Amino acid sequence: MARRRRAEPRPVTPDAQYNSDLVARLITTVMRRGKKSVAQRVVYGALEVLREKLPDQSPLDVLARAVENVKPRLEVKSRRVGGATYQVPVEVPDRRQLALALRWLRQFASARRGVPMERALALEILDAYQNTGAAIKKRDDTHKMAQANKAFAHYRW
Repeated sequence: MARRRRAEPRPVTPDAQYNSDLVARLITTVMRRGKKSVAQRVVYGALEVLREKLPDQSPLDVLARAVENVKPRLEVKSRRVGGATYQVPVEVPDRRQLALALRWLRQFASARRGVPMERALALEILDAYQNTGAAIKKRDDTHKMAQANKAFAHYRW
């Protein structure tokens, strides 16, 4: 781990189509091996699927609400104290909350086998919007783990 200085967060350039920082972050999260145009096609396709499924709502609002639902508030971190390792619950910083939420949405969308990625991403966002699905279960499991280890909260650093 580098000890010289803190890494400066890079400014996010909003995406071209929706002019949204959140969509730009999602594109970056979906991107593999630097293929940004492929990631853009997937994300924009997913937003179009959302537009078709929920015609009375904006896909950006659905995405924002879904991400807000998936964000974890607490997580556990390993802390070594006198030869024993404890899972210590800590609050998650805002930037990490967003990163984890987007990562989980992408991870569980790609885990849906036999479905094209843009449709899988749209379905995962829709599930998260309705507070169901694998990403919501992951968030709940993370919160349960933190709740179960609340006794070790005094080891927080």
